[in-house]
Amino acid sequence: MHDQPQATAPLAVVTGATAGLGLETAKGLAAHGYRVIVAARNADKGALACHAIRTHVPRATVRHEALDLDSLASVRDFAARLNRDESSLARLINNAGIMALPRLERTRDGFERQWGVNFLGHFLLTSELLPLLAAAASPRVVQLSSLAHRGGRIAFDDPNGEANYDPWQAYRQSKLAMLLFAQALQKQSDARQWGLLSLAAHPGLSRTALFDDGVRSRPIVGSVFKLALPLISQSAAEGARPILHAALSDTVGPGDYIGPDGLGETRGAPRAAHRARHARDPAVEARLWELACDLTGARWDTTAPA
Repeated sequence: MHDQPQATAPLAVVTGATAGLGLETAKGLAAHGYRVIVAARNADKGALACHAIRTHVPRATVRHEALDLDSLASVRDFAARLNRDESSLARLINNAGIMALPRLERTRDGFERQWGVNFLGHFLLTSELLPLLAAAASPRVVQLSSLAHRGGRIAFDDPNGEANYDPWQAYRQSKLAMLLFAQALQKQSDARQWGLLSLAAHPGLSRTALFDDGVRSRPIVGSVFKLALPLISQSAAEGARPILHAALSDTVGPGDYIGPDGLGETRGAPRAAHRARHARDPAVEARLWELACDLTGARWDTTAPA
């Protein structure tokens, strides 16, 4: 652990850090001397996560802040508190996510929940925290993508799955969107001189509670897959390694995508990950940025609101 005075230690925000990959990522950042904010909607789970982080890193400075990515108003409230209380933000880890909800569900703003929580909420959050990120010395933003992005497409004509909701296609779309977002954010930062290092990471196949909804959406196939998961997957702590590599390593560069180095990128040590061809289309990337700005009202202004 790198000891730093509390007042000068860099700040990191990890969304969905109450369990799984987010909690392990928060532990890793705390161990490297970051002040950590566990950004999550459930206060009790947030308190337990903070306790777990302090148990892992006894001198950790960590707190829970309420953030519900299901609500754009909650995202703005969270960001407003941080812009008021903090002077800079060194690391933003957009980790929180939901997977393959069996039935079409909507966020409070009317978006399909995977599209809304996994992508749009994080898109707005990043824009609202841009003043703090731009004020940091070497800020990084890490988006959580997935192997599932390879089968995804952005349904610009029906992103909310109104016509034909499919649980897994909705998940794949949201994770493709996160990878495209990471790439577009780097281009925007370079063009507008925000000074960000924007990256994406995926955890391979990691054993977390995220698979539970996916199993319910495809009961037979999902149950068989869950039985086989211990044989082909890794723990949440191991799955967090690519995320922490993206957040902390000196060897990563602008727009990098990090995943495990094992067979099919399902597990292993961090390395550069494979991007599907449709994740390398600049026209889709630019169109997605414009759509997300329209849907969320994201401003992308380095000046915090008064």
